Amino acid sequence: MLAKRIIPCLDVDDGRVVKGIKFKDLLDAGDPVELAAFYNDQQADELVFLDIGASHQSRKTMLQVVEAVSRQVFIPLTVGGGIGSETDMRDALNAGADKVAMCSAAIRNPELLREGAFRFGAQCMVLSIDAKREGDRWYAFTHGGRRNSGLDAVEWAIRGAELGAGEILLNSIDMDGTKAGYDLELTRAVADAVAIPVIASGGAGTLPQIAEAIDIGKADAVLLASLLHYREVTIEEIKTYLKQEGVTVR
Repeated sequence: MLAKRIIPCLDVDDGRVVKGIKFKDLLDAGDPVELAAFYNDQQADELVFLDIGASHQSRKTMLQVVEAVSRQVFIPLTVGGGIGSETDMRDALNAGADKVAMCSAAIRNPELLREGAFRFGAQCMVLSIDAKREGDRWYAFTHGGRRNSGLDAVEWAIRGAELGAGEILLNSIDMDGTKAGYDLELTRAVADAVAIPVIASGGAGTLPQIAEAIDIGKADAVLLASLLHYREVTIEEIKTYLKQEGVTVR
């Protein structure tokens, strides 16, 4: 069994880490460079940096911040937000990213996944899916969770993997920031449908919920923000708990 990964997420807007509920009501959570260094020291397995305002406001990822963060981080760094071309991917990787994540841009132009995988390798390509339940299905949303693309989220994950994505970052809009637990049904549906790793995101509130994302949701990794940013739990505590539950961690 591959070791499960614990990944802090830095949602950045205007150069500050922010956190909201269901992608709304954002509150300041700190400086991205300081937090990156803190999580690196805490032995996070990876780090995800998302410029959450980039797609909606048609801005480029803040490369200066990426460069500053990458200097503090000696673990794999995924960068997303506003990446809409091969040039954007190259710029992010040159700034210090190990992987690039695309959400709205990949829906707008799915061939970007194929092009990126060809140029930089599938291991660099992360398909980020902002999913929201409507009826008995989940749909992939764009523009920071504002617009329903009409794409079935599970079907889009399958297609993304076929196009060349090496990993799925699965964000539940319904559970984001609620601390009510991950959307286990959504996570399991996607994990069962694709052969590439799935990162569960949105809703972590307790240690048992993190274990459930792995055990029931079949996630290969879990993304966390609020719990870590506000020092409610440490990465060491998460890994210790998971080991006690029989989960293999790094």
